[in-house]
Amino acid sequence: MVAIQFDKVDIVFGERRKQALALLDQGKTRDEILAETGAVIGAAGIDLAVERGEICVLMGLSGSGKSTVLRAVNGLNPVARGGVSVRHDGAPVEVTDCDADRLREIRMRTVSMVFQQFGLLPWRTVRENVGFGLEIRGMKAAERRRIVDEKLAMVGLAQWADKHAHELSGGMQQRVGLARAFATDADILLMDEPFSALDPLIRDKMQDELLELQRRIQKTILFVSHDLDEAMKIGNKIAIMEAGRIVQCGTAEDILLRPATPYVAEFVKHTNPLNVLRGHSVMTPACSVRRDDGTVLLDRDGLVRMRVDAGDRPVGVEVNGREGSLGRVNGNAGAFDTPCDIIVAPVELKLATTIALKRKTDHPIIFVDAEGKLAGLCGDDEIYGSLLRRSA
Repeated sequence: MVAIQFDKVDIVFGERRKQALALLDQGKTRDEILAETGAVIGAAGIDLAVERGEICVLMGLSGSGKSTVLRAVNGLNPVARGGVSVRHDGAPVEVTDCDADRLREIRMRTVSMVFQQFGLLPWRTVRENVGFGLEIRGMKAAERRRIVDEKLAMVGLAQWADKHAHELSGGMQQRVGLARAFATDADILLMDEPFSALDPLIRDKMQDELLELQRRIQKTILFVSHDLDEAMKIGNKIAIMEAGRIVQCGTAEDILLRPATPYVAEFVKHTNPLNVLRGHSVMTPACSVRRDDGTVLLDRDGLVRMRVDAGDRPVGVEVNGREGSLGRVNGNAGAFDTPCDIIVAPVELKLATTIALKRKTDHPIIFVDAEGKLAGLCGDDEIYGSLLRRSA
């Protein structure tokens, strides 16, 4: 289900918008249009769908149009041409066509924003800052306090509720901003480089906290970043922008393995593939593995065989004629201390974690899908091959 839809969106800053759009249609560049009209093309031809519960990262250098596109979702940046819609009360609503009252309703109930510089009111306590949107909505104090305290507990700031912003660290202030956005219970969160002002260690921790919160609350998040590592860490989908246009949109793996333009290739060339590639990108798929008499062969000589059930789920293993053991990894953790012959892991496992697991066994890692069915195998050849392809 689509939560945010951009349909051929153009955004122009300046007085000569019509002339700028006409030149844009003629294929003129942003710099040429600026020189001829004095107008700035903030965004051009933006087509993007953000699914409900997805984190989509708008990525690019400063001036590429990331924040401009983000702010069109809640009407802060007017659209010169095209449409932006959000799912509001169960149905898509064109933000570009809303009157002032409807737009205010969307901002209060459906779309919330987390700012780079926190945007906290210094004369208010943490609890009062978090409850500000609910107060504007007219919610009674007792109900407002209940919701605020719940959200402060969610971000780990319950004990700081009566402090003021200047008494908190930068990371804690950013968490107050997150709690304020969560308090409105908006389905859509707009996050404009929210962690860029933080120290690297705090920033990494905040990214982890955001991902953990997202696993629990499943909001739709449109996130702006100029940091590729951050984008690849948190984004289900990444839209890379250049000069107001989206030049490539896809998963981190799509972009790393198949950059669409030289600009994107330059962007990703220093990215560590161990932190981006996952099992399905490096494995030999199940349809290509060797089988014999209902078993999957895990070595060249057929001495290590894995049994699967009728649904192609791993159920047992034979190693050199004896009954072996299967060890199963849950989630994306690399820790695995239980002795076993064969390790079974989720197909979404990161390559770095896969390599750590492979060091614990002489046999391929068995990847399974969400239903536990065999997805593929990953041994030394697959690991080396993926790294060599990336470095070629």
